[in-house]
Amino acid sequence: MKKPKIALTIAGTDPTGGAGIMADLKSFQASGVYGMAVPTSIVSQNTLGVQAVHHLTVDVIESQLKSVFDDEQPHAIKTGMIASEGMMNAIKPYIEASNKPYVIDPVMVAKSGDALMDEQGKNKLKEILLSLATVVTPNIPEAEEIVGFKIQTEEEIKKAGAFFLNEIGSKGVVIKGGHLEGDAIDYLFTNEGIKHWTSERFNTKHTHGTGCTFSAVITAELAKGHTIEEAVHTAKRFITLAIQHTPEIGKGQGPVNHFAYQKIEGLDYE
Repeated sequence: MKKPKIALTIAGTDPTGGAGIMADLKSFQASGVYGMAVPTSIVSQNTLGVQAVHHLTVDVIESQLKSVFDDEQPHAIKTGMIASEGMMNAIKPYIEASNKPYVIDPVMVAKSGDALMDEQGKNKLKEILLSLATVVTPNIPEAEEIVGFKIQTEEEIKKAGAFFLNEIGSKGVVIKGGHLEGDAIDYLFTNEGIKHWTSERFNTKHTHGTGCTFSAVITAELAKGHTIEEAVHTAKRFITLAIQHTPEIGKGQGPVNHFAYQKIEGLDYE
């Protein structure tokens, strides 16, 4: 077999497997890349909500990062739940030194509405990590937190996209329109222009981990050498099928189907 590309996720956990590094690793595998993971926070959560959060110390996070980078160099990196300024400062040198595609899923609030990042962390995200990003993947509420204004129209989405590129310095941003009315339209902004993808809405409450999964597939595709546009195109198809064919797991907002894309598309990465 050909040696696979490697994707690294740095994020929180989900013991029920629907979000966080567990969802990321499934998405990497389904995308045909080898997944590595550095947990930042141990989160007691399920489809009903978040019951407890325990943040790992910066020393432990740094030790894990050193273990990874001393042994192998990932071809792309993703961060999800990064709860504090200290964590961000520990991660930043590895992102800078790797000079590889870097995807940020700016996880601030769980699907259940539980906060996963403190206020200082939200403020420092722009300053420390967002300017390094190849792609940022906020939903509407996350984008509003970052840009500092309400987003309710296409014009405001475009204004937010320009803010990420010109004020923050990210190379690209996908603003996900799932929180707006109508079809689910995702907008990609890069220096090359604006692209958008539209998908129908499915009548399901099972959308736990959609943001993690979407950004993880982008990371995997970038690790394989695809362009940002190609990576987002694949991720949109992946998450649409994952939502359409949810596995109906859990008593609350269940996870998406990380097997659907590979099975329906008939992909064999060997």
